[in-house]
Amino acid sequence: MKYDFDAGTDRRNTNSLKWDVAEHELPMWVADMDFTTAPSVREAIESRASHGVFGYCVIPDSWYKAYMGWWDRRHHFAMEKEWLIFCTGVVPAISSIVRKLTTPAEKVLIQSPVYNIFYNSILNNGRQVLESRLVYDGEDYSIDFEDLETKLADPQTSLMILCNPHNPVGKIWKKDILERIGELCAKHHVLVLSDEIHCDLTKPGCDYTPFAAVSEVCRDNSITCIAPTKAFNLAGLQTAAVVVPNEVLRHKVWRGLNTDEIAEPNAFAVDAAVAAFTKGEEWLDELREYIFHNIKLAAEYIDKEIPQFQVVSSQATYLMWLHYNGKVGSASEAAEFIRRETGLYLSDGVQYGGGGEEFLRMNVACPRAVLEDGLARLKEGIIAYLEADSFMN
Repeated sequence: MKYDFDAGTDRRNTNSLKWDVAEHELPMWVADMDFTTAPSVREAIESRASHGVFGYCVIPDSWYKAYMGWWDRRHHFAMEKEWLIFCTGVVPAISSIVRKLTTPAEKVLIQSPVYNIFYNSILNNGRQVLESRLVYDGEDYSIDFEDLETKLADPQTSLMILCNPHNPVGKIWKKDILERIGELCAKHHVLVLSDEIHCDLTKPGCDYTPFAAVSEVCRDNSITCIAPTKAFNLAGLQTAAVVVPNEVLRHKVWRGLNTDEIAEPNAFAVDAAVAAFTKGEEWLDELREYIFHNIKLAAEYIDKEIPQFQVVSSQATYLMWLHYNGKVGSASEAAEFIRRETGLYLSDGVQYGGGGEEFLRMNVACPRAVLEDGLARLKEGIIAYLEADSFMN
């Protein structure tokens, strides 16, 4: 490989959300990679920093061209410049859209288990969460379309937040599935808000389909949130985009983002995104190879050494979804015990809503030595957890 993803970077004492933990702890929870970003992005940031003046910024044509070129080249979706709106992040955009395009007490449908912040964006704005649970058959996830349509048909349901690819289960929704979702939402006058922030972190050989690219129905009844932040590890730079092909919807979204003051870039947001989408392709392709080799190694280790967990096969993200099938206790109790005893910090599946109770989420976007440490701690922790339960009983 041209790029060295084995090289570790000490992130302690850098005001890192992920690494602001006790000295002995190993955080493998929040969706934040432990790799330095692409060299081209670092060069762009350093060049901008060397200028020394950080006043108000505008959105140049290069920003639009970077997004349009990337999605056309990588995802076969031809976007028009007018469709794109800058925003400071996917989550701020989702919350703003919920506020602007729904009214208090209306229902916003999500497919659980799903990214936990969706719940915050809905509940914090006085709307109701309506879950349509994904169906897990012991190996893979699918959609219960009968349940989905019943809930979309509820007159109080006005918005569906789609996760494509789906976090935390790592599912890439196929075109025919997305088309069926789009048709049902249009039939029942439910707007689709598609969070596609993980779209560039697909398994090599697996392609994702943008929801708005599926059909005219999907395009005209949807809003899509995209960003370089997950793929290039830039969350702290607050840079993202909202894609709205429908002119009427676009005006409403634009008004909402501006009213909430989340439509203006900081001094580094534009340059970093442009560099990522115009010069970061080779780095990203090597990153994806490295991540999915990590996933393969972890899955093989868990299957052989930790039978109390089953890895759900995934096609996207660097987040492994682990099904706890131990005979005692719960996934939540196991996670708490493992962190206390070994320092390994994983995400409790409960926070992702209905259907997540028996799962843990593990972030493997880290150097291989860190992954091996995490797996050893997971094995040590679950063995100790089972022994402690046996002793207590």
